[in-house]
This record gives sequence, structure tokens and C-alpha cells, in this order.
Amino acid sequence: MMNEEISIEEAAPWFVVVITLIGGGLRLLLLDSKGMWLDETFSVWLANQSVVDMLQWIVKIDQHPPLYYLLLNFWIACFGDLPFQVRQLSVLLGAGTIPIIYLIGKRMSGAGVGLAAAVLLALSPFHIFFAQETRMYTLLTFNAAVAIYALVRLLTDARAIRPIGSQFREFLHSWRIPGSDDLDAQEASGSGDEARGQTVWKARILPHRRLPIQTIETDLGWAAFIVFSAATMLTHNTAVLFPVAANVFVLGLILSQKGKEFRSPSAFQAPSFGNWAKAQVGILLLWSPWSVAFIKQASAVYQRFWIPEPTWDGVVHVFESFLNPSLSYLQGSQVVLMWVLYAAVLCLGLVYYRRKLSCLLFLAVLFAIPFLGELCVSIFRPVFYDRTLIWTTIPLFLALAAGIAQLRFRFVIIAVIGILGTLNLFSVSDYYRFFQKEDWSTPAGYVANFAEAGDLVLFNSNFVEIPFTYYFETYEDLYRIEVDKQGVPLDLFASGVLEPEMTADDIPRLVSLLGEYNRVWLVYSHHWYTDPLGLIPQTLAAQLELVRQRDFHGGQVQLYTAP
Repeated sequence: MMNEEISIEEAAPWFVVVITLIGGGLRLLLLDSKGMWLDETFSVWLANQSVVDMLQWIVKIDQHPPLYYLLLNFWIACFGDLPFQVRQLSVLLGAGTIPIIYLIGKRMSGAGVGLAAAVLLALSPFHIFFAQETRMYTLLTFNAAVAIYALVRLLTDARAIRPIGSQFREFLHSWRIPGSDDLDAQEASGSGDEARGQTVWKARILPHRRLPIQTIETDLGWAAFIVFSAATMLTHNTAVLFPVAANVFVLGLILSQKGKEFRSPSAFQAPSFGNWAKAQVGILLLWSPWSVAFIKQASAVYQRFWIPEPTWDGVVHVFESFLNPSLSYLQGSQVVLMWVLYAAVLCLGLVYYRRKLSCLLFLAVLFAIPFLGELCVSIFRPVFYDRTLIWTTIPLFLALAAGIAQLRFRFVIIAVIGILGTLNLFSVSDYYRFFQKEDWSTPAGYVANFAEAGDLVLFNSNFVEIPFTYYFETYEDLYRIEVDKQGVPLDLFASGVLEPEMTADDIPRLVSLLGEYNRVWLVYSHHWYTDPLGLIPQTLAAQLELVRQRDFHGGQVQLYTAP
């Protein structure tokens, strides 16, 4: 058994490299085979603005913090804004999270748990799906994973009770006064000036030999935890629940371990309350520049938002998405068998941590607090959504990995990983073959093919104008197409309102606008939210004649002309 553990420990880095390459390859595979849908083109549109304009638009019309858009702005400046190019940022972040979850698992429970967790993440259909989207969810997972890893290192480091910054001060002091210990020894032995000169020279050239990087790793851990916790909150507004979960666990650990000594490196040891308080102040200071905008965005979401109220089926669907989306489509004994398999592995994970209760509680709190937090907020305004909770799959996969490791026998472990991996790959294969995103290239090409100079293109949602324009502007430049574009009932650039709802009061203004044009195109999509009564096509049909119509995946495009 000892030889097996040693061999796994030694080979683990190579396994991680292979797993990461496989996970990265799956995320890169067929990356631009599916069109850019509405949210993705919105990301690109924002990222193509100047930084000042971008921040203003984010506060005015978006519900997310700016970190992802700022990174995408830099990425586009370097690589361009075609689908394959912009999605590569998500691929990179998604693949980069795989070795991080390995490090978390290894630090908590050994290389075996880390490797199993890395495999689960690498082959996760849920993560592969969002790694192929130009959205912030893989960045959210990456930031949270690094913050969790930093916290785990601090909770397993006896030096975490020392004041934050003390290691940095000692390290800097050793650089300012190189070889001071050696000089003292030379003076005490009565050696001459030549020997002292050689000692100073060697200390200045090779200072790392006296204070290796390990001597400041605790302070580096605090810095990483502070920076990436703030980065997590600056990636998605619902991630404010991450520091809530961390505080619930760590403050509880501080109270439960008050007066107790650090016993084992495998058990979590609470940091000092002073250090923890300083870390929270640091996180708050880094996040605080966004606090006013956060309040404005939260207020806008409270007034009107599209996410439906959570139901029991919706909660189950989130678990299905996390584990394997195919659970939503299977029936009968197949779905029961898969649920039993996942439940059994999870129960084994609980058994694995029976002697490491603090580790079990750590994973449970990181998963449950955000999950329950979103459900509680949804009592007032629905915000419960699987993708916003994507980072909670980190503790979930770690618990499942512990259950796999509990099987002990290598053959059984490989068999279970193989079964779960195969099920995931089947689900990923279904995504590659059958899943369709909104097809905005079709309406853009259709309008470009039949458009005439002076046409008006109407959009029932300002949001809809962005993906249409993403594909249409290529035709505009190539064929010098000259058409007017207008959102209904309000235009985005004139009103600064992203998704205004069409009402009967807006009909006279629309009729007046139609009187100025002989040919009017209507790009109609997501109307259940912006035009639930169908007032826009009804008004156009009453004033003009419908002569062309084309359905596309995500909506419909119509051409109306004067009778």
C-alpha cells in the first residue's frame, strides 16, 4: 500500500498534465462550430468599447461586474473578435482550473483525491459547455478555485497564526542586509577583511540560498486568497456569497478550536482572528470600487429580471447539470441507476472524511451556502441559476473524488472513474452533435441578401440588435449596405435601456416611425420578455404588407412593404 501511494505521488504531476491536456482539448474541440448567441455577442460588444465607455454601459444596462469584460477587452485587442478567438479565453481559463482542483484535493486529502477531482472536472459536460462560451463563468470558476486553494493552504499551515506580512518583512530584511549572519560569524572568529568581503559578495549574489521561497509561502497564501476572493466577486455579483461561505466556516472553526493546539497537517487549523479580519478588510478594499455600481445593478435586478421563480424541478435540474446533463433526458431504470451511482459515490465521500470532519464541513459549507443563499434571495427576486453557481462544483467534485478514493483498490477506483468519465463523454458527444445555439448569422445573411438602400430594420429588443449587428456588419462593409436600425419601443443608444417592454402606449410612436419607410424589416426574438402581447408584429401587419419571412433558431425575420 505504501508503494502504491508513493508511486501515485510521484507520477501525479504527469497525470495532471495529461488530464489537463485532455480537458483542454475537449474544450477546444469544434470551438467555432456553433454560432455566437445573444449573450456572447453582448460580451464582445461591451469588450470592444473603450474602458471608460465599457464601465458606463455595464453599470447602465448589465448585471455583472467588469473583470471579465476588461480581460476580454485586452484579449480582443491581442487576438481579434471572431468566435474562435474570443472563446479561447474561456478555454484557457477552463483548462487552467483543472490543475488547481488537483492541488486543492492533494492538499486536503492526497494526490489520489486530487487526480480524481481533476478527471471529473476535465470531463464535466457542464464545464466544457461554458468553456466554449464568451461569458464570465469559467473565469468565475478559476478565480474561486484559486481562492479556495489559497484558503486550504492557510488552513493546513501552522504559520497562518503569525501576523500577515511578517514573512515578507523578514524576507525583505534579509535582502537589505545580505549575509548579516555570516558577517557576525566572521567577526566573532576574528577573520580578516578579505573573508568578510567574500561573504558579502556571495550573500548578494545568492540570497535565495538563505531564504528560499517557502519562507514566505504563508504570506503569499494570504495575498492569493485576498486577491482572488475579490476577483471572484468582481467576476459575478452572486459571488458575494463566496466570502459569506468562507466566513461562516472559518469563524466557526476559530470558535470551535479556541485554545486548542495545531495537531495534524491533514486537519484544518483556524488562523488567528486578527489575520482573518485583516484579510476580509483587504478583500473589501479591493472590491469596494465596484460597491456603488453593485447596489445600482442589484436595484435594477430587483425591479425587473427575466429569471423565473425556482421550483423543485429547477433545483433538481441544477444538480443534473452539475453531475451530467444527460440525467435530464434519461428515463426509467437508466436515470435511477445513474442517480444511485452518484449518491453512492457521494456517500463514500462522507465516509472518507469521517475522521476529517473539518474538511467535510468545509466542502459542505462552500457548496450549501451559495446554493441556499440564491434560493433565499429568490424569495424576493428570482436569481437562482445553474451557471451562477458553477464554482460550487469545485467542492462537489472534491467530495465525489473523496468517495472514489475511499474505494481503496486501484482497479475499482479506475473502474468507477472510467464509468463516470464514459457517461460524461457521451453527454459531451451529445452537446457537440445536437445542441444548437441561437443562429444569428442566418437572419443577418437573409437581410443582407434582400436589403435595399433606405430600408429600416426593427428589433423588438435592443439586446437583439447586438447579435444581429455582430454578423451583419461584415455584409455592410463588404457590400456597402445602407439601412437604418432601430430598437422598439426604445432604441438602445438613444435611451440606454437594454430590454424595454412594448406596451399599447408605444404603438402611436411606432406607427409614426413606420410612415417614414416603404420597406421595414423586423428581427423578432426573445419576445416573451420584451413583447409578450405581440404588439410589434400586429402593428406592422396593420400598417404594411408582409412579403417575406424566415425562421431561424432563436427567432424570426420578416419583411414588410407599403401596400
